[in-house]
Amino acid sequence: MTTQLAQRRLLTEIPGPASRALQERRGDAVAAGVGSVLPVYITSADGGLLTDADGNRLIDLGSGIAVTNVGHNAPAVVDRVRAQAAEFTHTCFMVTPYEGYVRVCEELQALTPGDHAKRSVLFNSGAEAVENAVKIARVATGRQAVVVFDHAYHGRTNLTMALTAKSVPYKHGFGPFAPEVYRVPGSYPYRDGLTGPEAAAAALDRIEKQIGGDQVAAVVIEPIQGEGGFIEPAPGFLPALADWCSRHGVVFVADEVQTGFCRTGDWFASNHENVVPDLIATAKGIAGGLPLAAVTGRAELMDAVPSGGLGGTYGGNPIACAAALGSIETMHAERLDVAARGIADTVLPRLRAIAERTGVIGDLRGRGAMLAAEFVKPGTNEPDAALTGRIAKACHAAGVVVLTCGTYGNVVRLLPPLSLSAELLDEGISVLEQAILAEAGK
Repeated sequence: MTTQLAQRRLLTEIPGPASRALQERRGDAVAAGVGSVLPVYITSADGGLLTDADGNRLIDLGSGIAVTNVGHNAPAVVDRVRAQAAEFTHTCFMVTPYEGYVRVCEELQALTPGDHAKRSVLFNSGAEAVENAVKIARVATGRQAVVVFDHAYHGRTNLTMALTAKSVPYKHGFGPFAPEVYRVPGSYPYRDGLTGPEAAAAALDRIEKQIGGDQVAAVVIEPIQGEGGFIEPAPGFLPALADWCSRHGVVFVADEVQTGFCRTGDWFASNHENVVPDLIATAKGIAGGLPLAAVTGRAELMDAVPSGGLGGTYGGNPIACAAALGSIETMHAERLDVAARGIADTVLPRLRAIAERTGVIGDLRGRGAMLAAEFVKPGTNEPDAALTGRIAKACHAAGVVVLTCGTYGNVVRLLPPLSLSAELLDEGISVLEQAILAEAGK
């Protein structure tokens, strides 16, 4: 389906008149609390290009926030969805089950880290997966306390808001939040200057002194933090945490909602340091754009919850399961883990050159096709959110979708589809380079 000859195309300003008209309609129908990074209204997408209502074609370096890893309309996903929709769209797995759900769980059993016996349960969103991982850990351990980290993002439900660090816009005004959630320092090498073992020792000392290891049900962590700024912990940090959890009977939960399914150059980010989570939460890239999420973990933990304790009306919807099977098939066939590593090999050297030339990039980090540039005021590590916003806006005006993130709002993150062509990747990064140079005054 990919249109190999298609290119970025600007027929109007961004957003154009048709998108602006739709934005006017939106104001009268959609709640103001739902934001959009770039109010261009998409009519089709193919080959890493988004076509809007005005006929503009934009290069997508965001993948719908790490969702369309296999592209926007991968043939295996589309074909399986069509076939399943023609058979039935819903029965509810908790009422009358179907094979697709079982097959997805079998794939998760094979793909996720570790060779121990595993079980899975399917949900709709990453937040649901993380919340249910906590539920499972509490039942399995008989404990209540949950440990999370500075700069974490885990979702928008009441419990996952409590797990999330940043107040605005995710938590402000929405309390009170769920109790027995404790936040400790993580590993942010650019800002804390600590080695992985040093950062882990500081976090574990806080846990031992302020909570008590025998009170902790779960440690929940993103192997690479997402919304917090694509923060990659120093080597040794994650293994030290996992080892401590193992020794204290604590469930180690990896939130791989954003990092999973080849995004970081491996099927899961935990694999980069051979960390085997007790429970792993996945979503986003699993199903090529359809809502599906999962908790996969050690059989004895997963089966600690009695029948009826887990589930949901739409969890593991048959069409979403069909999409997941098509997505996984595509990742295998196209070796998208290798493709993600190739994206890093292309992008990072170019951004390093821009960093040296401008002095406004304090840190470049990430793995595979999950990359970030942290912008600071020259000669300091003071966050420069204003510059970051201007750079993103300039990219958008030029027809390239980039996203920002970070506790300080000073990180541009890149999440291109893993199937993006070399030509479109080159063009998209060229636009980003030009935006950095222009906005940095170089």
